[in-house]
Amino acid sequence: MKILVCLSHVPDTTSKINFNPTYEEFDSTGVQFVINPNDEFGLTKAIFLKEKFGGSVTVLNVGDISTEPTLRKALAIGADDAIRVNHIPKDSYNVACQIAEVVKQNNYDVIICGRESIDYNSGLVPGMLAELLNIPFINSCIGFEPEGSNANLIREIDGGEETLSSTMPLVIGGQKGLVNENDLKIPNMRGIMTARSKPLKILDAIDVNSKTTSISFNKTEKKAACKFIDADKVEELIDLLHNEAKVI
Repeated sequence: MKILVCLSHVPDTTSKINFNPTYEEFDSTGVQFVINPNDEFGLTKAIFLKEKFGGSVTVLNVGDISTEPTLRKALAIGADDAIRVNHIPKDSYNVACQIAEVVKQNNYDVIICGRESIDYNSGLVPGMLAELLNIPFINSCIGFEPEGSNANLIREIDGGEETLSSTMPLVIGGQKGLVNENDLKIPNMRGIMTARSKPLKILDAIDVNSKTTSISFNKTEKKAACKFIDADKVEELIDLLHNEAKVI
């Protein structure tokens, strides 16, 4: 089985987010970057599938040289090789086109993306990629088991789960549940050393016109300070909930 896992290079959730003085661009100074969590569930699933069925796992990122540590970590976790499309992402459509160009030149059985990245949270790339490739797409996927040239899948829906069957190749928008959180792999020393010798191919980007442009960013408003009410002042608590918080 030949699997492609698309990785986003995103700020760690503990990082302090800042923008440049004009609020037009993200300021990456001092920010620690990691593999997008939804993508990490997909990567772990891909490695499990390779161990079960054989084949290979390729990881891909659209980004500049600063994203290579993320790809090397994926190689240390267990991916066989990596591809970096040398391009600074402009929008979801642009990224999807870059990935589609790589896929068209290779015969992957399944392309695993995260349902969404935790930086921009657009959730658009997997669906756009499937449309560009004209292959099936299953989003919010929490279950995937190949069966010959088909696959049995489970996706999360409002209030429950849906079981589906699809032909391969296909695109999956994975998330937590595709594997359990305690299944996520941590690179060990042997994996880190091996990753240094695994191939990391750098490809030139194709010329694609972006469909959208970010004009400016705003930070969320700071939360108001908490008010503490003595346990015996129930009437004051009710008054604040009714007249100030307006929740009752």
